Amino acid sequence: MSGGGQFGTVWGLGLGPGDPELVTLKAAAILKRAAVIAYPAPEEGDSFARMIAAPHLSGQQREIAIRMPLGDGAFPKEDIYDGAAAAILAESAAGREVAVLCEGDPFFYGSFQYLYARLAGRCPVRIVPGVSSLMACADAAGMPLTARNDVLSVIPAPLPETEIARRLEDCDAAAIMKLGRHLGKVRRVLQAAGLVERTRYVERATLGSEKVMALAELHGESAPYFSMLLVHRRAEAWSNRSGSGRSMRGEAS
Repeated sequence: MSGGGQFGTVWGLGLGPGDPELVTLKAAAILKRAAVIAYPAPEEGDSFARMIAAPHLSGQQREIAIRMPLGDGAFPKEDIYDGAAAAILAESAAGREVAVLCEGDPFFYGSFQYLYARLAGRCPVRIVPGVSSLMACADAAGMPLTARNDVLSVIPAPLPETEIARRLEDCDAAAIMKLGRHLGKVRRVLQAAGLVERTRYVERATLGSEKVMALAELHGESAPYFSMLLVHRRAEAWSNRSGSGRSMRGEAS
């Protein structure tokens, strides 16, 4: 990177799962002072990332809306990210600080990673971690993700049915993300594994429209993109105060 002193820093800001009060102090400070904000947005309508950030914005920033089909399972949108990276780089080269908004954490299935790949080494790029949706969903469900020596797997629902089943065999606990139209498929896998009764469904964690229920109570073959299933083979293993932490896979609480 030549002429680094004249470039403004590009920040990948993790905004958390949706509640604006879960934005970190560091991210909020950058949101207030950055000259430019950039954010993913649907082809039409409002950006969820910008909605989270809105209470922390000064109202004076230049805005770059990165419009693309969202939640369609196709990624990354190469030409769209190329264009967005070029626009952000131009702002940085002019000495302006740019805050790129990202739901959750930028490096945990975050859209910012595609911009980072295009910008790192060309301008200063920094990351501010955000509260992950995993943590928010576990809190909403009142269900710790792991206990003792549990192995946790994070499984994207768009994976083939056989692959989801294989991944579930090798873990004590799992978070299944990106449900959308894949809910019915995932339910079949969990039924075959005898895990439906040990699965909680969380939708839009931390928002006013949050929903939490047992998977057995959920009907339908699809779910919103911002939803997750939390599975634990050992049920409420964390509430069992006896034992020495030895493996208890498959045992009831």
